[in-house]
Amino acid sequence: MNRDNIDKIAHSPEDRLLLAKVWDKINAGIRRNIPANTAFLSPRELEMCRFLFGDMPGLTAFGGFPEAERKMLCFFPEYLEGAEEYPLTCLRATFYEGDSPSHRDFLGALMGAGISRETVGDICVSKGSCDFFVTEEIAPYILQNFNGAGRVKVRLRQIPLSEVVVPEPEIKEIRDTLASLRLDGVIAAGFRIGRSLAAQYVTQGKAAIDGLPCEKPDRTVAEGAKISLRGLGKIKLESVNGQTKKGRISVIIHRYV
Repeated sequence: MNRDNIDKIAHSPEDRLLLAKVWDKINAGIRRNIPANTAFLSPRELEMCRFLFGDMPGLTAFGGFPEAERKMLCFFPEYLEGAEEYPLTCLRATFYEGDSPSHRDFLGALMGAGISRETVGDICVSKGSCDFFVTEEIAPYILQNFNGAGRVKVRLRQIPLSEVVVPEPEIKEIRDTLASLRLDGVIAAGFRIGRSLAAQYVTQGKAAIDGLPCEKPDRTVAEGAKISLRGLGKIKLESVNGQTKKGRISVIIHRYV
């Protein structure tokens, strides 16, 4: 664990600022042997933190449920093992089932209310309700001031984590054959776009593999990797099933819709 590694891990001045902030918070907890935590971090930010801290004892990431994408990085001293209390809250917004506010509607409404993105975790929209995670500090303000998403009126209340409803993601299965497992080829198949356009997106810095940016179109994609493409969404190379008689690679790709 070395603070000097920040410059090796960061890709931009913003990354350096974030990693320095995370380092200071977590390291302060370690020195004083008290709990410490960050705000919510994106998958990319969490991956950078993983490189920064390594497998440090007492350090864990949690976002309200195991499959959460946005998580807090938390340090708990050894004396709290088994009694960890994560500083986040789940709020449930209920609305008329005939309405259908989206994830974007809820996120936009929260940001429009002056709430910082780092204080908001995953947003899980279901039929008639939406469960979303926020830091403990901001929860009272949201409960008092948040009453609508888009044009939909909502009623808000706090719920225990045991009652959280996480909807199953909608997935479109794509079966295809590829000449190789290059990133641009997988993106082209998963998003049904031309390979040259896929390569252009990658070189423009719009692609990430498992949360980490990648600007190399010829990067080999491993089975199980999740690829996000800014503006288009996310896919997963679900399985690689060997070669066809023509020497191409048979794959199954899941596109999240």
